[in-house]
Amino acid sequence: MAPARSPSPFLRWLLVGFGFLALAISFSARATLGLVMPLLMQDFGWSRSFISGAAAATLLVMALTAPFAGHAADRYGVRATLTFGLLLVGIGCLLVASTNSPVVFLLGFSGIAAIGFGFVATHVVSTAVARLFDAQRGLATGIATSGATGGQFLIVPLVAVLLATFSWRWSFLAIGIACLALAPLLWWTLSAKDAPAAPVRRPESHTLSTDLRFVLRQPAFHILFWSFLICGYTTAGVIETHLIPYAAYCGFGPVPSAAAYGILSAVNLAGMVGAGWLTDRMNRVALLGSIYLLRALTFLVLMRVGADYEMLVTFAVLFGAVDYATIPVTASLAASHLGLRVMGLTMGLISAGHSVGAAAGAFMGGYLVDMSARYDAVWLSAVALSLGAGAMVFLMREQPKAQPVPA
Repeated sequence: MAPARSPSPFLRWLLVGFGFLALAISFSARATLGLVMPLLMQDFGWSRSFISGAAAATLLVMALTAPFAGHAADRYGVRATLTFGLLLVGIGCLLVASTNSPVVFLLGFSGIAAIGFGFVATHVVSTAVARLFDAQRGLATGIATSGATGGQFLIVPLVAVLLATFSWRWSFLAIGIACLALAPLLWWTLSAKDAPAAPVRRPESHTLSTDLRFVLRQPAFHILFWSFLICGYTTAGVIETHLIPYAAYCGFGPVPSAAAYGILSAVNLAGMVGAGWLTDRMNRVALLGSIYLLRALTFLVLMRVGADYEMLVTFAVLFGAVDYATIPVTASLAASHLGLRVMGLTMGLISAGHSVGAAAGAFMGGYLVDMSARYDAVWLSAVALSLGAGAMVFLMREQPKAQPVPA
């Protein structure tokens, strides 16, 4: 069903900008925990296991929150959903900045902020964009959701400066204030009568349970869900968690390792926008399947790094191009195969799968290295799973035989 309102092109692209900015801040807040881990251990004597456990708990809370956030986007619109999420992230970060207590730290970051991360997420933004764009849906989705990686080299360096100049508390304080400032600005800007903030109209009889039953009956959902779970394993799981340690294992210092990761993040942003542009212009099933197959090949490059830094940079460029590039294509296929009315819930469930895959990749990566003292098994598992995801996607049709209609 089409959106109930027809916002101007300016407001449509304004929402794209807000989506980019909100995701950049939210993902930067998540990344800050890794930056401040040594300082927290030094200041409070907290163990690495405790802080890592907090990060894992955050992923779990996000996974549990994602479907409800998606349903909220369907029912109440992106204006309310993103504003609520930004407020929670802001409050959680301020709690972290002001506490010495591990309990309050967990409540602030792995509780309140984690729920906010689940609401200020790519599935909420991609749902909003899908309802506003048709011909340029892929490009707009790619730009908006690229904020997820944009924050890694636009905002995180600023956070690092605050760490070096002041303290870790100032870093969380700055992010918290930014979230609390952006929330009312977003609410006010999207409050005009033609603002792209309203949900798709829905019969009162449709509840979360009825929508969930409908989504779970669709074969396309299961292909997108399981392939995106594998996406989480091979990106946020094994790469975001284990690439820097692997670089150290190969003999590279912190600065060149971080530089390679920065290159990966920069190319990742371009890859998301490029994939969005291609989504509007070619067979989406072929595009998404090819992204997964190419990702499998990049891990073969990673296995050949050894002491060759140029090979590490080559991997960073190649993998960055196909890292988060799956997001705009997956969102477009979800919109066409399951419908806009339940797209928030659909993408929320798919996003939850991504978080589960990421947690599995982070754990299995560490386990396999502990068992063998080598990374080969980690990268080979990523190769096999990426090939499986690509094969799975090629079972889909570019367009559904008929648009499914919720009961």
